[in-house]
Amino acid sequence: MSSETQKILTTDGVPLEVSLKKAEKKNKIKAFLLVCPLLFFIIITYIFPIGEMFSRSIDDRMITNMLPKTFKAMETWDGKELPPEEVFASFLEDYRALAEKKEHGKLGQRLNKEKNGFTTILKKLFRKMKKFEEGNAKEQIMAIHKRFRDVEYWQAIKRTAPPYTAAKYLKGMDMYFDEDGNITQVEEDRRIHRILWLRTLEVAFFVTLFCFLMGYPIAHLLATLPMKYSNLLMICVLLPFWTSLLVRTASWMILLQQQGIVNDFFVWIGLVADDNRPEMMFNKTGTYVAMTQILLPFMVLPLYSVMKTISPSLMRAGKSLGGTPFIAFWKIYFPLTIPGIGAGCLLVFILAIGYYITPALVGGASGTLISNQIAYHMKATLDWSFASAMGLMLLTGVLVVYWIYNKLVGIDNIKLG
Repeated sequence: MSSETQKILTTDGVPLEVSLKKAEKKNKIKAFLLVCPLLFFIIITYIFPIGEMFSRSIDDRMITNMLPKTFKAMETWDGKELPPEEVFASFLEDYRALAEKKEHGKLGQRLNKEKNGFTTILKKLFRKMKKFEEGNAKEQIMAIHKRFRDVEYWQAIKRTAPPYTAAKYLKGMDMYFDEDGNITQVEEDRRIHRILWLRTLEVAFFVTLFCFLMGYPIAHLLATLPMKYSNLLMICVLLPFWTSLLVRTASWMILLQQQGIVNDFFVWIGLVADDNRPEMMFNKTGTYVAMTQILLPFMVLPLYSVMKTISPSLMRAGKSLGGTPFIAFWKIYFPLTIPGIGAGCLLVFILAIGYYITPALVGGASGTLISNQIAYHMKATLDWSFASAMGLMLLTGVLVVYWIYNKLVGIDNIKLG
């Protein structure tokens, strides 16, 4: 027998090892081709939009392209006092070029997001600059409006010089870059976004808590009742899915108003006086009630799917060993439902943190969440870069919650059935 191990060949004379590698490679290619449609779908509908949002949130090239000579002249300006004649002359030249192309309105809209008042003074400059004489641009521009004599407006223009900036993310946390490039907080009476972030987290947390407190006994009933009764109860749980979200929210608006059915019932049982009906609409109360009812099935279904797999004999065994019903439940049954609790709470929290329609209709000023602010900037102010930045901040917050849950509990412990 030779010292070398004789290779095993296939029927066509190819070494078995080589043949197996070819077959394995072919199977991998087939598997990849099967996954390709889903992969392309995720890239087109998820990865690409997120990348576009990120690009839009940091892209500030519009002003850089509109005022090239102005920013070139501002390179030597320290930003402490009013800029020199050269900056005013360059700005006037750039603005005239934009006016000829009829793009001066876009500049005013963009700069107005940086500091209020730009739209007004630039419109006035557009009307007056036709009468300007050659030279002495600084005095002529400052004579148009007092804001041109305010150094803060020129500092705001200089802050937009970098083609890419994180200013929108700072704005989402009520901060901004000052004239020295330092991160500074806005005035106290203008700090609204931090309040919205905290309120969003608060509403999402309490809605998740309320859904858990209400959903756990419902899921337990579904899992322990006889089949004919549990099926009927399951229909009641799933019934809201057969109704439009907008219709359900509008129904709560009718029920919770001061002259609505809920308040009428409180007056009828003597809980409140007729002239002292509580306000449950356009505040956090209405937001909590409506969101809890809408998101409750998303808590019940994961809990039920886990509870259904728990054998009733475990509770009987716990009682037979001397445990009270509560001890048997707490020591045996409840720990087995933790995977369902984790799945339900994570699902409800993530849905609640990005909710929009219900807070917009029943929340009012005190029930507005960060998602409503994003929609406002998308539709009203048209500041899409700021809306993109806030959307990515919200997405990052959800991913952080997911990461924390994975570290504390473990994502492998989540069960949906």
